[in-house]
Order: sequence, then C-alpha cells, then structure tokens
Amino acid sequence: MRIAIASDHAAFDLKSALAAWLRDEGHEVSDLGPDSDARVDYPDFGYKLATHVAAGRADRGIALCGSGIGISIAVNRNPACRCALVAEPLSAALSREHNDANVIALGARLVGLDMAKACITAFLQTAFAGGRHEQRIEKLGRPTGC
Repeated sequence: MRIAIASDHAAFDLKSALAAWLRDEGHEVSDLGPDSDARVDYPDFGYKLATHVAAGRADRGIALCGSGIGISIAVNRNPACRCALVAEPLSAALSREHNDANVIALGARLVGLDMAKACITAFLQTAFAGGRHEQRIEKLGRPTGC
C-alpha cells in the first residue's frame, strides 16, 4: 500500500520510527517531513499530507503531532480527506469501516510506538463497509451537508 506520513516537530521521532516500520512491513512510504525535530508548524505538514492523499499519490495517510488534534484539523480542511483522530485500534478500525477515513491522526505525546502501530494496523487492514454508511460519506463531501 502507498502510505504518506507527516508530522510536526513534537512527533518527529514517532514519525521516523513508524515510517521505518511501515517500510519493513512492505509498504511504499512517502515521508513528507519534517526532516528534523526543529520547530515547525503542524498546519504546513497537515496541508502537505492532505494534498498528497487528495491527489492520489497515496492510498492512506498518517498525520502526527503532539496531540494529533491540530494536524487532524489541518488535514480535514481538504474536502477530499477524511481524517480521524484515534488513540486505540477500535476507533482506527471504525474510522475505516464506518467513515471511510483515508487519513488517521495520532498524538505522539498521548500514544506510544506500540499503540501507534496497533492503530495503524487496524486502520490499514479494515475495509469500508459501504451500505448504509455510503450516503453519510457522500454528505461529508457536500459543503452544506444536505
């Protein structure tokens, strides 16, 4: 699977570890930065990740910042992205099954490496259920929701 990953400085170490792990798992990984733990602004990297996913250059995206909140808001500014902030595997799976999320966000200060891997595994292995959820997903793509 083609996976794009991006973070801010607070999540740089987690991003680097996850990118290496994903490559070891056989995925094609686009690390969109940053390249160090020097202070950066999470919106810049959230927008970059969202643009990458929206353009079809990745099948899924992983967004990371200190809490996961800020970068998830940035990613969700792109109407082609559905980013879910998760902290455990069930939410990660449901974000795919019910919401057809194409990006997940994790807070590096809130989840450790093992929990992040468990969330990502659930996210990547779960398919969208379709059916009754399709109509709701279609509404997410409309400016008024109606």
